[in-house]
Amino acid sequence: MQLFLALVFLHSSLVPFGLIFVLLATLVGIWSIGRLWGGRTLKILAAVAWTFVVLRAGFPGINEEYLIEGSSVGITLINMGFLALVIAILLPA
Repeated sequence: MQLFLALVFLHSSLVPFGLIFVLLATLVGIWSIGRLWGGRTLKILAAVAWTFVVLRAGFPGINEEYLIEGSSVGITLINMGFLALVIAILLPA
C-alpha cells in the first residue's frame, strides 16, 4: 500500500516521465504480486488497494488539499491506471 501512495506523489513530477513511470510501476507491481504469490485473487486485492488509495487521494483532505488534481495529468493517472490494472490482472502469472 505504501508503494501506491508513493506513486500518487510521483505522478505529477517531471511530466510526462513521472506519469509514465507511475503507470509502468503500477502494471509491473500488480503483475509481480501474482507472479510471486500466485493467483489472480491477490492481483485483484492489490488492484482494490490501488483503487482505494487513488480514489482517496482524489478527494479533499483535512486542509482541502488534493493529491490528485483534476488536471490532465491527474485524470490520465486515474483513467490509464485503471487500464493498467485490468491489463496486469489479465496477464498470465
